[in-house]
Amino acid sequence: MKGGMIMTTTTEFQVTGMTCGHCELSVREEVQEIAGVETVEVSAKTGKLVVGGDSPVDEAAVIAAVEEAGYQAVKQATAADSEHSVHPVQGVTAEQGGYILQEVSAPATTGDQGQLSFTITAPDGRPVTEFETSHEKELHLIVVRSDGTHFRHVHPAIDGNGRWSLQWQWEAAGTYRVYADIVPAATGESLTLTRTVHVAGSFEPAEAKTGSTRDEVDGYDVVLEGNLTAGGASALSIHVLRDGQPVTDLEPYLGAYGHLVALRAGDLAYLHVHPEGDNPVEGQTSGPTVEFSVAAPSPGRYYLYFDFQIDAQVNTAAFVINTGASSGTAADGHSGH
Repeated sequence: MKGGMIMTTTTEFQVTGMTCGHCELSVREEVQEIAGVETVEVSAKTGKLVVGGDSPVDEAAVIAAVEEAGYQAVKQATAADSEHSVHPVQGVTAEQGGYILQEVSAPATTGDQGQLSFTITAPDGRPVTEFETSHEKELHLIVVRSDGTHFRHVHPAIDGNGRWSLQWQWEAAGTYRVYADIVPAATGESLTLTRTVHVAGSFEPAEAKTGSTRDEVDGYDVVLEGNLTAGGASALSIHVLRDGQPVTDLEPYLGAYGHLVALRAGDLAYLHVHPEGDNPVEGQTSGPTVEFSVAAPSPGRYYLYFDFQIDAQVNTAAFVINTGASSGTAADGHSGH
């Protein structure tokens, strides 16, 4: 209370897919059902959704409610998000340190084949053509839908003019975040720049998950163990099994025996993740466990994506974990540096 009045905390989201007043009504009705929500302002024209309450709203619940209405929502990043984070976050803006991820060109709808391409410009406005190698690549391109699904980690090629490109086709409609993880040679500093891309088509929302620490991919069972705690580095272990037996043939991939990407649900901020242990030697294999140190910038829900390679084939296991909760027990199974 302040001056006899209740102070309302608001959180802003960007919603895609709304075209009419009925769309606004559907979103409003779903969001108003969330515990603690007092006010809902939504505009189909601007795509803006502002949710208010006596305390900060459950961002993941709002995003799930919007998806239930048939649309997609992404929390709008604010300066306060970074200020309140225990660790500085990356991957929430297209610009960092004067370097800019320019507009991403990609097929407009699902089913269309084409190229995904972009340039990164330096503080002087010129395209950057020289990058340092990080985790065996000059650029890591991460693409994921705003609900945490349809994750891809790929490595495009660069031409002499500084334009990165690769063949591309979207698997599903929706709003996607595209991240460029780079180290410009001029500075030697790691940057993660991002853009939002809207893909037309029939949108099918994914089932919202509150927690998932086990995934099955291409015959492998992958299990996440450990506690993710905001306020410092957390140790997480990932175990890979085949037919119930621990694997011992994990191959080096991107300079380690696995690669982990972590994103904060809501604004999809890109986390700082380090693999533990010695760097592998070419030809060595390991398993079944790969360990990581993850710095969660704030309390909340996080999406984790673990890339691992066996027999020259790269697979990705996906998890959902909440800070402050043990991830040693599987929940809602489905189916990084």
